[in-house]
Amino acid sequence: MTSSGTEHTLKAFDSDIGEVRGLISDMGARAESAITQSVTALLRHDMELAKTVITGDKTIDRLEAEVEAKVVQTIALRAPMADDLRELVAALKISSMIERIGDYAKNIAKRIAMIEDASFIKDNDQLLPMSKIAAEMVRDTMDAFARRDTELAVAVCDRDRSVDQLHNNIFVDLVAHVAKHPEQAEQIAHLLFVSKNLERIGDHATNTAEMVYFTAEGTHMPEREKGERLGIKRTD
Repeated sequence: MTSSGTEHTLKAFDSDIGEVRGLISDMGARAESAITQSVTALLRHDMELAKTVITGDKTIDRLEAEVEAKVVQTIALRAPMADDLRELVAALKISSMIERIGDYAKNIAKRIAMIEDASFIKDNDQLLPMSKIAAEMVRDTMDAFARRDTELAVAVCDRDRSVDQLHNNIFVDLVAHVAKHPEQAEQIAHLLFVSKNLERIGDHATNTAEMVYFTAEGTHMPEREKGERLGIKRTD
């Protein structure tokens, strides 16, 4: 029979981890929205919407700080072991990766002021689908996190190849465009950074999904096509 003291400790831990998971879910929803808003702002050259994304990133940063503080407090007060400790440590890493996703969306929004003509992107049939896939990867990762759904986490990782391929295609298209219109080189360079930021969002969503898998299973996700394992994929 569980003693009242132990039962109280378990309930307190459950409450703490529930709060941490709630904060992370909030971060994920805001990061997903920031991706969509930043690309929409780019296509419309909507500086007010871009400003909203940039300002909103401060909230994501604040939530990450709250996650860190709560995790440290919980470890200090509850002395969790095994699975519980693994979940808390994973929460720190996941919140850090989501914060970076928010940063990439903010970076896209910051570029908009320097892109006077987004007609190339409007005419291109790859950047918008790329942004949609990246945003969906973030949403699915958060769903997998909430439900501890390892199959969904694996599916997120599989979609990263599509984002990488679209980025490569856009790069080729942008280089070809500059060759024909060298006077637009600066504008195209900014658009290339936009594509690169979306590609990095896909990478971070992938790493987050791998961490979700690790949290649920206690083992690394089976090796994928690129030979990437948890924490190996570059996230600079």
